[in-house]
Order: sequence, then structure tokens, then C-alpha cells
Amino acid sequence: MKYNVKLKFEVDGIVEKTDVIGAIFGQTENLFGDEFDLRELQDKGRLGRIIVEVRSKGGKSEGEVIIPSNLDRIETALIAAMIESVDKVGPYNSKFELIEIEDIRAEKLKKIIERAKNILSSWSRERSLDIKEVLNEISSAVKVAEITEYGPEKLPAGPDVDKDPNLIIVEGRADVINLLRYGYKNVIAIEGATSRVPETIINLSKTKKTVIAFLDGDHGGDLILKELLSNNVKIDFVARAPVGREVEELTGKEISKALSNMMPLTQYLKKLQESQPLLAETVTEEKPKGEIRQAERVVQISLPQSVVEDIKKLPGTLEGFLYDNNWNVIEKVQVRDIIPKLENYQENKVAYIVFDGVITQRLLDLASQKNIKMIIGARIGGINKRPPNVDIITFSDIISS
Repeated sequence: MKYNVKLKFEVDGIVEKTDVIGAIFGQTENLFGDEFDLRELQDKGRLGRIIVEVRSKGGKSEGEVIIPSNLDRIETALIAAMIESVDKVGPYNSKFELIEIEDIRAEKLKKIIERAKNILSSWSRERSLDIKEVLNEISSAVKVAEITEYGPEKLPAGPDVDKDPNLIIVEGRADVINLLRYGYKNVIAIEGATSRVPETIINLSKTKKTVIAFLDGDHGGDLILKELLSNNVKIDFVARAPVGREVEELTGKEISKALSNMMPLTQYLKKLQESQPLLAETVTEEKPKGEIRQAERVVQISLPQSVVEDIKKLPGTLEGFLYDNNWNVIEKVQVRDIIPKLENYQENKVAYIVFDGVITQRLLDLASQKNIKMIIGARIGGINKRPPNVDIITFSDIISS
């Protein structure tokens, strides 16, 4: 955006944000034809979302309005004048007055110039580099991290298991050593304990870390995954070494490729079911009654038939629905409006979101704050942390099941 149009207003009565926004849209509609209709300009990205702050006192309301504009100077001035013409909010008389039109680019340039001055000032004060310090820094950077012992079971691990938001679980000590050789310090092995899956691994998986099971490319890797799942280890992604290869013998490029090709657990098991159904059945064997198998959680969720029908109609529409706890539709929304809408809703108002868009980290974090139970989207984007209180599903999981 180029400009921020800032206005103040006074209303002879108690009103809310929605009343002010409704008055702005309603009383400026068709003043200068469709070309200057505020909704049309927002849809085209020429105007941003209107921000309104309202304060009530003594039976009256006052506040400020900010309208981000990507129009030119003349058109932006015309928008400001249109808003000033609003003289009614609901049944009450009102007065809107322009405070200023802030040139966002000019303010940004000022900050850049000031920052450049600070950088130049601190740069000139820096001392000359000591060649010994440079050599020591380079040497320490390329030094292979040392293997450590983690937890009461003294499991082989890298030094960043606690610090890194991601955790890589491998089978043995040799796997840990090989990953450390190529700079992966957030790795831990399950060997070295009396039980097959140590309690330390189970507890680590229950933290907010993203857990990756990095398995050998043989039947042993499948058995390790079975052990992890049957012992309640939370697995987010599965990475595999090439067929017939072990993690401990992979090169740096092979490790990087395997991790870049990792799959979400449910997707991996679905693929396994298609290619090797007997093996998949073994990996996802039943747990005791009362527990939901993590591997099959998606297909066990029961949705109302009306919601399933909504999902089938959504692909390609860029639309979505907000539902309450009983799967009643609260509102039908455009995908681009979902985050602004959620920001204005109280906690526990929305329970489920179904939309024809990408489930992002920003949407997940906001949904967690609003106590939303489930998001169903067209696909899942790059997610670093998955909130434990929000389930995420894709259209393909529902339609194919």
C-alpha cells in the first residue's frame, strides 16, 4: 500500500465497529460509479481492509478510521472526501473529518535512511578482524558436533535435541553419528535402553516439537515405525533411506534428499496401504480400546453428511465455511477473509473451519488461540509447529475415505 487515509469521527449515539463500516460502505456506494465502489476496490487490491476503533462516552461514540490505499494521490484524496461525506451512522447523526493521508513509502524511506546512518556509525567503530579469531571461527564451524548422551537411558543424541524445534528419531548410534557428520544436531536414537522405545523418546514426542522418524530403507525400518506408533510416540513426518540402504551409510546429499521428501504420517501410511496393504496393516495394528490410532485418526473422524457435501462443492471456489460446535454454519466466507474474520471472533465461537485454501502456520496459530478444534483445507502448506489442540485434514482425506 502507498497511503494510509486516517480520519476521526463523532456519532450522536452508541454504535459499534460494524455500524461504522456499514455506514461507510452504504453511503459511498455508487457516488462515483462502480469504478470507485469501495468493495470493488478492495476486491481488486486497490484498498486494504478498513480498520475502525470506537470509544463510547456520555451516550456518544467517537473514534478513528484507517483505510490503506494503493491508488494514486488524486484518487486517494477522492476516497478521503467520500468518507468525510458520511453523515449518518445507523439512526444517529455523525461527522467524519480527515486527520491526515500518511505516505507510507516516505515514512519507510525515512526509517531506511536512519537505519543506514546507524549501520555506518557502528561499522566505523568496529575493530579490525584478528586473523587468529577468523581461523578459529572457521575451524569451529566445520568441526563435526560430538555425540552426547540424553535422558536417564543415556540415548545417543546430538547436542541440539532440546533447543531445536524439530526432532529426528533414528534407530541406532551409527545413524546419529552419520547425521552429525553432515550438520544435523537435532537427532536421537532409540537404542540403548531396556525397553524397545525408551520413555525419553515418548516424552520428547509429546512436547511442541515436530517429530520426524528417519528410517532405514528395509523391513527393519517398518518394524521401527510400528514400535514407535504402538508405544504412543507422536510422529508428524516419516523419512526413508533409499530402498535397501541404511541411514548410517547415506551421504550428505542422500540425507538431504530423504528429509526433503518426507511425508506427513497419515499420507505415508495411506501410500503404504496402497502399495503394501499387508505391511500397512501390521504397522497400524490396533491399540487397546478407548485409544485412537494416531496413524488412522483422519479416517475415524465422523463428519455430518451435509459437511461432506459442502466439501465436495468447494474445490475451485476459493470459499469456505465457519461452523459452530454442532456443525451449524456460522458464516460463508471468501478464503482471503478467513483470518480477518477469525481475529474479530471471540474464543470458542468458531469450532470448525472448512475452506478451499492452504492450511498455513499463521492460520493454525490463530485457530489455536481461538480454541478451534479442526481445520479442513484443500492442502497443507509449510508448517513448522502443529498445535496439539487443532486437528488438520485435507479434502482428499475426506473425499477418498
